[in-house]
Amino acid sequence: MHLLPPMYSTTGKKKGPKKWASAEAKRKAETLEAQWKDLLKKQGIQAEDRKRKRALTSEVLVTSPKIPPGRETTYIPSLDTGMVPCLKNPDKIYTGDKVLGISTLHKSNGVPVFSQEEAIDISKMRR
Repeated sequence: MHLLPPMYSTTGKKKGPKKWASAEAKRKAETLEAQWKDLLKKQGIQAEDRKRKRALTSEVLVTSPKIPPGRETTYIPSLDTGMVPCLKNPDKIYTGDKVLGISTLHKSNGVPVFSQEEAIDISKMRR
């Protein structure tokens, strides 16, 4: 994060004083704000008083869970399925006599070799 520009940071997002495009825009915003406060006062609604009253009258949040009566459960043991160890499968080994071996034809492509002639042909191939 230290190499990224400041817009990617989560710190330093404090808002400073509001900047206005012009003095006229500032005056217009201030008059609208004043009209809004007058309207709230006229209607009998005061935002700060409502917030304060709501915070004081709300009940305290209790975070402990309440168990209804009759729901007390006894200890339930888990099911015992028996212990079965996980073993590695034995390696598969070719026991036939048809394949002479495995050759690399191109890069890491394994090709089975069935005769001596095929082995010579594969060894003479070029990229």
